[in-house]
Amino acid sequence: MIWTLVLILTFVLMEGMAWFSHKYIMHGFLWNLHKDHHKKNHKSWFERNDFFFIFYALVSAGFMVLWGEYNFWPGFPIALGIFLYGLTYFLVHDIFIHQRFKLFRNANNWYARGIRRAHKMHHKHLDKEEGECFGMLWVPIKYFK
Repeated sequence: MIWTLVLILTFVLMEGMAWFSHKYIMHGFLWNLHKDHHKKNHKSWFERNDFFFIFYALVSAGFMVLWGEYNFWPGFPIALGIFLYGLTYFLVHDIFIHQRFKLFRNANNWYARGIRRAHKMHHKHLDKEEGECFGMLWVPIKYFK
């Protein structure tokens, strides 16, 4: 039961972590890696922005090592929570919104419209500054109209 609570708490906290890293790291000192996500000036399917996935995968793997090698019992549910958030983020952001794979194209419920609208407002700003940042699961209510 406690593992489930730690997993859920980790997943929820990752929403805040994603918001923070997007606003202050991706649109901050690591803009060089993130800008190709806003300005498509390459022909590759991969973006430098994809390196952020690797970072969070390494954090998740680190918690797995802590669990397996050092008996840090919360390591497994934390690693799983980070992984599940990353998978959800990939499905919502990269597949659903940006259509990197052509799936979920016909989704048209209130959540789908709201998350698309909010993300479109973020991408309206192509530069480092003024890009409205929000979480993947938490989007301002104004977009759900």
